[in-house]
Amino acid sequence: QVQLVESGGGLVQAGGSLRLSCVVSGRTISRYTMGWFRQAPGKEGECFAITWSGGHTHYAESVKSQFTISRDNAKNTLYLQMSSPNPEDTAVYYCAANSGTVVFDTRGYDYWGQGTQVIVSS
Repeated sequence: QVQLVESGGGLVQAGGSLRLSCVVSGRTISRYTMGWFRQAPGKEGECFAITWSGGHTHYAESVKSQFTISRDNAKNTLYLQMSSPNPEDTAVYYCAANSGTVVFDTRGYDYWGQGTQVIVSS
């Protein structure tokens, strides 16, 4: 059974920092492309950060230079470092694992976490 469990969400002030973690069990993430998604109230879901198994990363323009995705394959854990978030970053954040090549579409992801809420106060 594959499980992805996010943690680290909560309330943060604008300009602060927050680190999200996603612990994976049942699969070795070293073989997967891993992504962070978010869903804000009234908005479409957004795939905003991806890390391939080889270490290459991609960010949406909305978070570039603010957020950093990383992975620790030895700990089977995916991370998201959020620096200087703003209220527009308030959303439920999800991690997901992808064994294929369709990485910018939610339909390409095989496994999902349950999400962790992030609220950024002004």
